[in-house]
Amino acid sequence: MAQVFNIPSGVPFVDALATGILARVEADGGPLALAGYTVLLPTRRACRTLREAFLRLSGGAPQLLPRMSPLGDIDADELSLAIEEIPGLAGALDLPPALTSLRRQLLLAQAILRKDGKSITADQAARLAADLARLLDQVQTEGVPFDRLEGLVPEEYAQHWQVTLEFLKILTHVWPTILELEGAIDAAERRNLVLKAQAEAWRANPPAGPVIAAGSTGTIPATAELLAVVATMPNGCVVLPGLDTDMDGTSWDAAASDDGHPQHGMASLLRKLDLPRDGVQPWDCPLTAGNPARTRLLSETMRPAATTEAWRGLDGIDETALRDITRIDCPTSQEEAAVIALMMRQTLEVPDRTAALVTPDRNLARRVATALERWNIAVDDSGGRPLADTAVGTYLRLTAACAVERADPLPLLAVLKHPLAGGGLNPLWFRTQARDLERAVLRGPRPAPGFRGLLAALDDAENNRFDRGDDTRRELVQYVEHLHAMAAPFFDAMEAPDPQPPAEWLTLHVAFAERLAAGDDLSGPDRLWRHEDGEAAAGFVNELRQAAGDFPPIPASQYPAFLEALMAAHVVRPRYGRHPRLSILGLLEARLQHADVMILGGLNEGTWPPDAASDPWLSRPMRKAFGLPVPERLVGVAAHDFVQAAGGARVVLSRAERVDGTPTVPSRWLLRLDTVLRGLDLNGIVEMETEQWLSWVDQLDRPDAVRPLPAPEPRPPLSARPRSLSVTEIETWMRDPYAIYARRILKLEALEPIAADPGASERGQFIHQALDAFTKAYPDALPNAAVEKLTEFGRDAFGKLLSQPEVWAFWWPRFERVAAWFIQFETERRRTVRPLATEIKGKLELEGPAGPFTLRAKADRIDKLPDGGLAIIDYKTGTPPSNLEVALGFAPQLPLEAVMAAAGGFETVDAAPVGDLAFWKLSGGDPAGAEIPVKGDLALLAEQARTGLIDLIRTFDDPATPYRSRPRPDWAPRYTDYGHLARVQEWSAAGGEPVE
Repeated sequence: MAQVFNIPSGVPFVDALATGILARVEADGGPLALAGYTVLLPTRRACRTLREAFLRLSGGAPQLLPRMSPLGDIDADELSLAIEEIPGLAGALDLPPALTSLRRQLLLAQAILRKDGKSITADQAARLAADLARLLDQVQTEGVPFDRLEGLVPEEYAQHWQVTLEFLKILTHVWPTILELEGAIDAAERRNLVLKAQAEAWRANPPAGPVIAAGSTGTIPATAELLAVVATMPNGCVVLPGLDTDMDGTSWDAAASDDGHPQHGMASLLRKLDLPRDGVQPWDCPLTAGNPARTRLLSETMRPAATTEAWRGLDGIDETALRDITRIDCPTSQEEAAVIALMMRQTLEVPDRTAALVTPDRNLARRVATALERWNIAVDDSGGRPLADTAVGTYLRLTAACAVERADPLPLLAVLKHPLAGGGLNPLWFRTQARDLERAVLRGPRPAPGFRGLLAALDDAENNRFDRGDDTRRELVQYVEHLHAMAAPFFDAMEAPDPQPPAEWLTLHVAFAERLAAGDDLSGPDRLWRHEDGEAAAGFVNELRQAAGDFPPIPASQYPAFLEALMAAHVVRPRYGRHPRLSILGLLEARLQHADVMILGGLNEGTWPPDAASDPWLSRPMRKAFGLPVPERLVGVAAHDFVQAAGGARVVLSRAERVDGTPTVPSRWLLRLDTVLRGLDLNGIVEMETEQWLSWVDQLDRPDAVRPLPAPEPRPPLSARPRSLSVTEIETWMRDPYAIYARRILKLEALEPIAADPGASERGQFIHQALDAFTKAYPDALPNAAVEKLTEFGRDAFGKLLSQPEVWAFWWPRFERVAAWFIQFETERRRTVRPLATEIKGKLELEGPAGPFTLRAKADRIDKLPDGGLAIIDYKTGTPPSNLEVALGFAPQLPLEAVMAAAGGFETVDAAPVGDLAFWKLSGGDPAGAEIPVKGDLALLAEQARTGLIDLIRTFDDPATPYRSRPRPDWAPRYTDYGHLARVQEWSAAGGEPVE
């Protein structure tokens, strides 16, 4: 008769297990007998948790502990010594070594490339290999023979399944040969063989001491077989976690056939043991049996769908089932993380109280860990962090991307500003130089590729881009040359056309990463590999170097993605230095563990439980025919984890209504719980503290009082106020005086984007430059083939930018249309009008209360009219101002230039009255161009502009006049670089009108 026991879900599993073992030890002869026990647990973490439970029960006193072993990692060497003398088992564990996961992934990737290498890249092959490896593990775990695949796809199936089956021949035909050549086997197969050997050994020769297999539900067939042997040994027993002994028989039978039910795994195990449910005994333990009403409520919540009609007649569950349960529904995942962190921080206010966040949502776990850092709490996140997201992993990815992109500004700056980058220099000075380099040549137009391109850009850069002129330029040249010397072996190899084996790329890459990581106090390897993530990365690099020794050459462009694909499966977990009373646990790590406060976070559908994802290789009917479990089995496992955690003494159920802006659906278990509570007339009794906790979180970062500041009104002294402005700045002075204050008095300039692609401003400059050059070359008469000649000037103006696809595809066709329109319009215009000057500078001096004020201008073009008057033209590649704006004085550029021309203020142009003002709209669209004349009395407009400017000068020559931001919201500029500096959003309504 099988000896099977149960610890109900409401009882801390490891504490109850340890207490029961100690009670048996006392009956067997005292504490020394404990060393003769063997305890098999699901994972290594469960073994550690049980050791801690024994330590708690002994009050910290030293004691002998039982031999604890994880079921999935039995010591094969130790077992082989025990079975050599057993008839029929000698040599059963003379097994080949197991392939490492990385070596297996690379071998599968090579097989994929050999089969389909023309259509996929190395990184795609690596990701496909990871998916194949998961299928391989499932097949070997379930013990399904691969020969079943041959007849798996009948004719009525879609053709792509036939293609998939052909692809899977990599596993059925190619993989066994690869394993034979490697002299190795898969880790899952080796585990199965070891478990089988252990079962056979104990079946033939049971150990003398007690053996307890606890916490496993036997979902792996090899594990279930071993549990069956342990349960029938004279000194053996199996302890189940959370078997529902109160469920009615009909529901139990339904759960046995429902893969998504939390009891499905244990029902299958009991069926294998040929043991009825009432044959399972309660574990003898003096611990309190938890909250029976809570256990019953959770059982009803998880009732199989086939028997949910029983909810109509529910009774026997009162409000005590909901004692110490809190429900938190937060608006966003950020607020959920903040609330959970605050709850965990509150837990520490009570001595010795513990708290654990249990969630499968890794983003939520990271957010909570980050939120706890505000109180200097480093929490143990058992799920760890992906190696690729750690500091060292990110550094390795960035250095590889920087090389393949030939020191493009964005990846180059990401590397140079990384905390690990030091270049053998003082890290602070190294990053200061990086910021100087950014301002000098990396912002604005993209320099030529590589470090040579950076050096050329430094040589061509204007002097005003360097803080200390030529001294800064020389320092940056030395800095870039230093970087070039460190990077040359790796970067030069990347630029070469020949593919290289990944191991060669890795060697060059790591050598560069180490050289760049060096500081003035530590060598590169010492800085790069010294912390936990560095040690994990060093292990990964070493394993990859060995595993990829025979991988075929790959192009340089594929190396960064290939490295990232291989790095994806590696996780870094902290080993020490974390808080002893707080923890963040994934579902696997949380099994069998309890804390005083259990916070179940991320309870949204698709997260907990996870979506039953479709298999990329086999459809559901194919999986069933093949003998693999359906995806819903994962839902059943997650449901069991939920029930176990929700049976704790103090439980918080948490979810976010929106995650990354996307609405979410509550977990099916929360919806089921709501339904059961309504059936019991207990709806609303679950303690809802959302508003209270959200209020506390809000107060963490909110001062006691918020007093919005008024709009800024700077009043600099007259000596600091500008005495010269251009005609375009006059418009800004009227519409947004604060922008003049910020630019001309504070000397603040907006930073250009990094590696900026040419924008509308640059397009306007090129068109202006081409038209200026053409008009100066042919001032008297247009040449033959004028459109072609203007097009040539356009090519000179655009220069190297024509090699950029977006410029060639979008801008150049527009310029060609502008050129055609311009020549057509100019041909007619030249019959009566003659160009006098283009891109001509001018100035006009006006008197103000504080002294002379100089108005500056640069006219795009001035023509001579038949009557001797002047025409002033302004080229606009964007939208020109309306005649209303000109008439009201808010677009005074052309009227002020008319004032200047009438006074003889333009170089080489004699004073004359202005008879025509016009904007030429040169959009290159449909139509490509248009003349938009300024209407009205031009002399009156000019005089009004002059009078308005004198009034403006007089106003700002008063020291009491402030430089306000957007004094007339209706006439505010469409765009300003200084709106954030003026805090417009703070003191205005929706960033528009000033708040009354």
